[in-house]
Amino acid sequence: MEAKIKTNMNKFTLKFYVAKNGSDRWSGKIPSPDKNKKDGPFLTLEKAIYIVRKLKKQTYDAKTNKHVIVFIRTGIYFLSKPLVFTPEDSDITFTNYKNEKVIISGGKSIEKWEKTNVNGKNLWKAKIPEVKNKKWYFSQIWVNEKRQTRTRYPKKGYFKIEQIQDPSNKTNWQTGQTNFYFKKTDLKEAFNVDNTEIVIMNKWVESRAFIKNIDRKRNIISFDRPTVFKPEAEDIYYLENIFEFLDSPHEWYLNRQTGTLYYLPDRDEQIDKNEIIAPVLSQIIRLEGKPEKEKFVENIIFNGLIFSHTEWRLSTINSGSDQAAVSVPGAVYGKGVKKCTFINCHFINLGTYGIEIVDGCSNNKIIGCQFSDLGAGGIKIGESIRTFDEKQKTKNLHTYSNSISNCQIHNGGLLFHSAIGIWIGQSYKNYIRHNHIHDFYYSGISIGWTWGYGPTLAKENIVEFNHIHHIGVLSNGDGPILSDMGGIYTLGVQPGTLIRYNIIHDVAGFKYGGWGIYFDEGSSHIVAENNIVYYTTHGGFHQHYGKENIVRNNIFAFARDQQIQITKSENHLSFTFEHNIVYYNKGKLILMIDADFKKYILAFDYNLYWNETKSEITINNFTFKQWQKKGMDKHSVIADPFFSAVKNFDFRLRRNSPAFKTGFKDFFKKRLLQ
Repeated sequence: MEAKIKTNMNKFTLKFYVAKNGSDRWSGKIPSPDKNKKDGPFLTLEKAIYIVRKLKKQTYDAKTNKHVIVFIRTGIYFLSKPLVFTPEDSDITFTNYKNEKVIISGGKSIEKWEKTNVNGKNLWKAKIPEVKNKKWYFSQIWVNEKRQTRTRYPKKGYFKIEQIQDPSNKTNWQTGQTNFYFKKTDLKEAFNVDNTEIVIMNKWVESRAFIKNIDRKRNIISFDRPTVFKPEAEDIYYLENIFEFLDSPHEWYLNRQTGTLYYLPDRDEQIDKNEIIAPVLSQIIRLEGKPEKEKFVENIIFNGLIFSHTEWRLSTINSGSDQAAVSVPGAVYGKGVKKCTFINCHFINLGTYGIEIVDGCSNNKIIGCQFSDLGAGGIKIGESIRTFDEKQKTKNLHTYSNSISNCQIHNGGLLFHSAIGIWIGQSYKNYIRHNHIHDFYYSGISIGWTWGYGPTLAKENIVEFNHIHHIGVLSNGDGPILSDMGGIYTLGVQPGTLIRYNIIHDVAGFKYGGWGIYFDEGSSHIVAENNIVYYTTHGGFHQHYGKENIVRNNIFAFARDQQIQITKSENHLSFTFEHNIVYYNKGKLILMIDADFKKYILAFDYNLYWNETKSEITINNFTFKQWQKKGMDKHSVIADPFFSAVKNFDFRLRRNSPAFKTGFKDFFKKRLLQ
């Protein structure tokens, strides 16, 4: 069900219309051309914005200023540059007219196709002078609104690195490389590498580069820029944009040198009936306030619109971001934005994040929106400054109290695999509620951007009633390809941050680190309660290191390697783990990386543990009794919790469940995902 639009419209509201059969010479005050074709809607969004801005300058009065609504009729509106809104554009609603389908596009329709036959392949081709002249390059196309496959080698799956040139520890793990040894059984087919890109997965990031050379005598592949981090043996990679592998319907290839785009159609496709779009812009809308001067873009509403067709390219020396594809922008960008709303909008067929709001953005709402087919992720909120000193900024520059609710964010990371569903950086008091996030190669929700115990603005963020699944491994079976991820991932000191009433499942890491809830470096003073987490590869919960977190009243079930992981020991209380149910049939109950238990300061008690196989419960090399003698879990029990239907992932408790003895009686008073 769509969310309902609320505006401050009243009897003074002014209305304008934009339509594909309109004219920028007309008044824009009626929804369709009149009988005499002398008046009607505007043709372009740019004209509507210009007229509204002009009107507001002429009649502006802080007390009586009229709210303006712009109705947009059906069609694709191609932009030559982003639509820019400034503080003078406040109090406007942009909405589709009577639920008509409106696409605002940062792309361009590819025309003048002709049929050709190359080496027995019946192809379509189009000459694009801007590509040949190095003014345009793209790595995506959409045919009739569906993303098409750039030629890929291998067709499915991934190759594995044999070895890097410097396998010793002479270089730091953060030092990128420009080549590696490939396996003799890989890259057997000869092909032209002039336009070929390589994508290498390592740790929690991907690196993108252009191939320079493939030395098949020494089995060395080299590329034009260093990877983000130092690759390792068995890391995976694939190649893209190879003409010789253009052999399946809906595949395409772009030659940078000649500016020729080739497309292999299906039998039923007709050259004159396809809408083939390639992306041009990296951003579609820019909301440009000046928070440093206390000037904000306010009360703009976008309702029922579709934002599509963006592309963002790495610089010639850059191969990627060091986490979360955080350098990739949003198709919609905001700075100094207050009380603006995106409601019932679709962010689809993008090569970037969907929405990005940075400095000085507060009390904005993203409600009932769809984010899908994303080159990067869904939404970014706040700054990506790692060492943040709050004293350096006034509150006008803080980003806080924004909400994301009832959105579906899925099928992301298609170009930048490490992108995230929802990313919150240096920002506080945001509300992430009732969202459905799935099918990302890296984390679902990430909160915080300070590694360790330094100053941070990430605090008092509420993450509740979200359904997060197929993170790392996709529902179509692809992955895992990256490591060190969480369904919900945190960084830094975050007093007041709550993670509650979420359902998280099917989280998988490649080499390590597929965790449900993951408190990474410095995560402190966070409460995770009343969550259900199941089917993870490396644990329902993991704390790398942090201080005085609370993990209570959760259900953790069916992790593969261990159910709970604790990595770094410190001389303060790391976390309290109480009133939880842990149910499993594989691996250890708890894995502590530091073998010396005495170094840890932990508080485990009033939990219920059950190994479905009824084999002995172990914590590292301790038995459960030895664990209790060390002061842990004195009042906890080992017993079947009597879930209603655990095979169907129904974790409700029967009335006779022994879990009630550990304080679980009130767990289901609030209905999950209510």
